[in-house]
Amino acid sequence: MTTTRQLADNNLNKLKYMAADFDNYRKQIDRQMNTRIESNRAELLSRFLNVYDDFSRALEMAEQCNSDPMVIEGLQGINKNLKHLLEAEQVREIEAVDTPFDPNIHDAISFSYRDDLPESTVTKEIRKGYMINGKILRPSLVEVSKKIIKNIDNDTENIEKVSE
Repeated sequence: MTTTRQLADNNLNKLKYMAADFDNYRKQIDRQMNTRIESNRAELLSRFLNVYDDFSRALEMAEQCNSDPMVIEGLQGINKNLKHLLEAEQVREIEAVDTPFDPNIHDAISFSYRDDLPESTVTKEIRKGYMINGKILRPSLVEVSKKIIKNIDNDTENIEKVSE
């Protein structure tokens, strides 16, 4: 009788382990599916950002060229709708200008030599960067400040040569 009971307990334990394994497998598949969905969503939004940037540039050009006010008003309405769509998808602009350079969110593509700013401060944003859910969707392309290095020894020698 005890052997039948032990066999039943053993089978019950095996069943519990299989149920736990299945539950872990289901959770893993859910995580993988959510990761894939978020990845595809980010890729689609990244492509959309290029269209949004192009549209924003076209709107700026229309405004600069003094196009028909009705056309500009219509383009501004579309641009506003596009911006609301990005906000609804939790896409946020990365603040860049006058912030310290951060290689995690900025790509430096040029430098400007400035003494009025601290070293490695973003001086200009060439292309806007965006984040989604705390992750980088597209880094900002920026210009970064560099300090002007003066060689005091050479300056002193030049002054001495000039005064002779």
